[in-house]
Amino acid sequence: MSVHKEFKRITTHSLLEMKTAGEKIAMLTAYDYSMAKIIDDAQIDIILVGDSASNVMAGHETTLPITLDQMIYHAQSVIRAIKRCLVVVDLPFGSYQGNSKEALAAAIRIMKESGAHAVKLEGGSEVKESIERILSAGIPVMGHLGLTPQSIYKFGTYSVRAKEEAEANKLKEDAKLLEELGCFALVLEKIPAQLGKEVAESLHIPVIGIGAGQHVDGQVLVMHDMLGITSEFKPRFLRRYLDLYEEIKGAVGRYITDVKSKDFPNEKEQY
Repeated sequence: MSVHKEFKRITTHSLLEMKTAGEKIAMLTAYDYSMAKIIDDAQIDIILVGDSASNVMAGHETTLPITLDQMIYHAQSVIRAIKRCLVVVDLPFGSYQGNSKEALAAAIRIMKESGAHAVKLEGGSEVKESIERILSAGIPVMGHLGLTPQSIYKFGTYSVRAKEEAEANKLKEDAKLLEELGCFALVLEKIPAQLGKEVAESLHIPVIGIGAGQHVDGQVLVMHDMLGITSEFKPRFLRRYLDLYEEIKGAVGRYITDVKSKDFPNEKEQY
C-alpha cells in the first residue's frame, strides 16, 4: 500500500514520508481552475503553478516576462480547485534575485493573496539571503537547480546542464546548501541522470526531477507538454500521454462542419 493513498491532504511533511518510504512523488503544473480540478481529482501529489505559464498560457518565448500579479492570478485560480494536493508557486523573474526584502514581500503576497502552500525559486548560493528571509517568515521554499530557465540568457541555450565537473560540483554544493537552509524539496532540471541520483541519495529532502533521470524522488512535467496541447516542444525527457492538440483540433473541425451544414443544433438541441 502506498503512503500517498493515506494522506487526506499532502503537506511538506507528507513528501518527506514518501521519500523515506521509497515512494515516488508525482508533480504537474497547472495554471487554471478547470485543469487543476482534474489533476487534483486524479490524486496528484503536487501542483506547481509554474512561471511556464509565461510560455504555455501567454505565448511568451521565455519565462521572464510573467509578473508577480499574473502569478498570483494563476495561483488563486488553482487554489480554488484543489482539495488534496500541495500547491507550490514560482516566484517570477526579478522578484527575488537582487533584494531579499523584495523576495520576502513577493512570497508573502503569493501566500496571502492566493492561499498557496509554498513558493519555488531558482538558484543556489546566489539567492541564499532571499531563501533565508522567506523561510524566516514561515513560508516553505522549494529550490530549483540545474537548468534554471529564468537564467536562459546567461546560458544562451536550453541544453543539459552540469555535464562538466566544475558545474556538477557546484550543483552538489548548492543542493546541500538548500537543504541546510531549510528548503523542503528541490527540483533538478535537465542534468545527467547519474548526477541526479547522487544528489537525491545525498539529501534527506525529496528531489524532484525534470529530465534528471529515474533515480530522483519524483518527477514533474508541464501539463500542456504531457497532454500534448503543445506540439512544438519535444525534449528527450518528455513523455506525451495524449495528443490533445490533434484531438481538440479535430473536434473543433467537426463542430465547424456541423454548424456550416446546419446539422448543429438539431431538433433535440433546441427549446
